[in-house]
Amino acid sequence: MRNTERHFVTGQNSLWHVYKTVPFWKVVKNFIVIQTARYTPFLPMKNWLYKTFLHMKVGEHSSFALMVMPDVMFPEKITVGKNSVIGYNTTILAHEYLINEYRLGEVIIGDEVLIGANTTILPGVTIGDGAIVSAATLVNKDVPAGAFVGGNPMVIIYTAEQMAERQLKT
Repeated sequence: MRNTERHFVTGQNSLWHVYKTVPFWKVVKNFIVIQTARYTPFLPMKNWLYKTFLHMKVGEHSSFALMVMPDVMFPEKITVGKNSVIGYNTTILAHEYLINEYRLGEVIIGDEVLIGANTTILPGVTIGDGAIVSAATLVNKDVPAGAFVGGNPMVIIYTAEQMAERQLKT
C-alpha cells in the first residue's frame, strides 16, 4: 500500500468537499504558476517557480520537461532530488479524491532519477535514487533505488543489480 493519509467524508463524493481540504485561492495561485511553468522553456525558471510559489523541494540541476503537471492542490508534498529528469507531460499527484474519502501523500523522487514521458505518479510513492521509470508508466508503488520499471500497472523490469550487470556487458 502507498504511504497516504486517508480522510473520510460523508454525503457527496470527496471532490465536492475540495474547498474544505484546500483553500480556493491557493488552488488558483498554484494553477497559474503551474500553467506558466508548463510552457516555460527555461529550466532554472521552472525550478524557481516551483520552489518559490509552490514550496516544492527541487534539487539542483533537476529538469522538468515541457508540460509536466505537478499536483495543483498540494505541490508542497512533492520532493525531487538532484539532477533528475521528469519527462514530457508527466503528472505528479500528491492527492486523490475518491467517493467516500480523499488521500494525501508525499511524493519523493530521488537523485538522478529518470522519469519517462507521459508517466503518472500517484500519491504516497517514493522513487529511489538512480531509478529509471519507462514512458507511460503508472507509478502506483515505491520504486527501489537503481531499478528500471515500467507498465500499467508498474512492474520491476530490472533490479539495480541486473541493471549493473547489463551495463557491464555493453
